[in-house]
Amino acid sequence: MTSFSQAELATRSKQKLTLTNNEIHLWMTKPEQLLGKHELLATYATLLTHKETAKQQRYKFAKDRHDALITRAFIRDLLSYYADIAPQDWQFEKGEKDKPEIVNCPLPLRFNISHTKNLIICAVTLEDDIGCDVENTGRSNDVLAIAERYFSPKETTELFALPEVQQRNRFFDYWTLKESYIKAWGLGLAIPLTDFSFNINDTTQRHQNSFTIKQDISLSFAEHRVDEPQIWRSWLMYPSIEIDEKQQHRIALSLRSTTANQKTDYQIRCFNTLPLLGYQEI
Repeated sequence: MTSFSQAELATRSKQKLTLTNNEIHLWMTKPEQLLGKHELLATYATLLTHKETAKQQRYKFAKDRHDALITRAFIRDLLSYYADIAPQDWQFEKGEKDKPEIVNCPLPLRFNISHTKNLIICAVTLEDDIGCDVENTGRSNDVLAIAERYFSPKETTELFALPEVQQRNRFFDYWTLKESYIKAWGLGLAIPLTDFSFNINDTTQRHQNSFTIKQDISLSFAEHRVDEPQIWRSWLMYPSIEIDEKQQHRIALSLRSTTANQKTDYQIRCFNTLPLLGYQEI
């Protein structure tokens, strides 16, 4: 990554990125890499609004305050690769579905953020609503009990029909997909997780740089759930060991197309970044 002096960071000119209507840009940053970088962290703090700072400081534990600071600097910095707006000048408000929206952008950018242990991600599109989720699959939760409570009957049947050794991995496939769907809507758990089901075709997958990607994924809905499966596209992403040493992260994306065109060939571009220090496409 390109390095800059601390004085240049907040005001430097960025090499702009182009985002087309058939692209999803997936950004990633690892907050643990910034522990102890006191001068850089102080610069991040100058990017936040008073309201953002107050919310960040309310976290009880230092690690959570650190991650919240990185998250806000991360989104402000990466958005500035698309428009001539300085990181500290982005303005946000909650949209009609309570989902954060950009107020002052000259482009119809849509974004969604997710974070888990040592990984924060942000998916960016034009026009289309996007939801993303990342989970650490090494967590110790009783995931199968969660599945019995929250998954649809179809998903639960499919999950428990698998050999036991495969069930935990499949749980995280479903969980990240379901989280990405409700986040694309911006309604959270106001949408019951039992009201929709994912079907994952494991025989169709592709390798793209540092990821294995499954994209032959379809949605179905309970009879009372009003939605259109044909306007949704979803992806599961498994990072390789080059960017995920223990291979414990699962990423899902769900996109609600404004064109309702299932034949659109969406391209996913992935970027590693440390806020204000540049990026590397992977």
